[in-house]
Amino acid sequence: MSIAIIGAGNVGQALAQALASKGESVFLGVPEPEKYRNVGQALGERARIGTTSDAIAASEVVILAVPYSAADSIARIVSNWQGKILVDATNPLAPGLAGLSVGTTTSGAEEIAKAAKGARVVKAFNTTGAENMADSRYPGGTAFMPVCGDDAQARTRVIALATLIGFDAVDCGELRAARYLEPFAMTWIHMALKLGHGRRFAFARLQR
Repeated sequence: MSIAIIGAGNVGQALAQALASKGESVFLGVPEPEKYRNVGQALGERARIGTTSDAIAASEVVILAVPYSAADSIARIVSNWQGKILVDATNPLAPGLAGLSVGTTTSGAEEIAKAAKGARVVKAFNTTGAENMADSRYPGGTAFMPVCGDDAQARTRVIALATLIGFDAVDCGELRAARYLEPFAMTWIHMALKLGHGRRFAFARLQR
């Protein structure tokens, strides 16, 4: 079955490009597919585009690549996700990138899990920018991608996808770890956009 990517913005297109280039079938789900036909064509034969509901129905893995403000309503489109893997690539950003609107005692991912009945929610693809999603290669090492979720099998599947597209994907345990991953994303945003490091940098993991 396809991997659904909900949203065709920078992150959605970058993930679609990366996954399709590795042989995965990708189904981009958007509210108005006709507006994005050229996107589907540019991604090639392994990608198609349709409605959000159709993309979810056709896929076992669904990646949320939309603004966090849209995530709750998408999670509630399906009355029972029946064990599908729902990957939360969002961050609950405050206006003006001033911080996070959710945190400390919960996370955006945990709130999405409450809304997505029957889904196995995994947090991933939220800690770096779209440019690194499209091409994660660096001469000095492999870009780090933390992954967390309550279902171990779902985590393993998402770790495999992140590894497939070139990341050093690391199992960070249960979904409550998203309380740390979302602020970690703010570190990348702060350095990339506020401190002028640019969007083509990534964090790497070193271990002895």
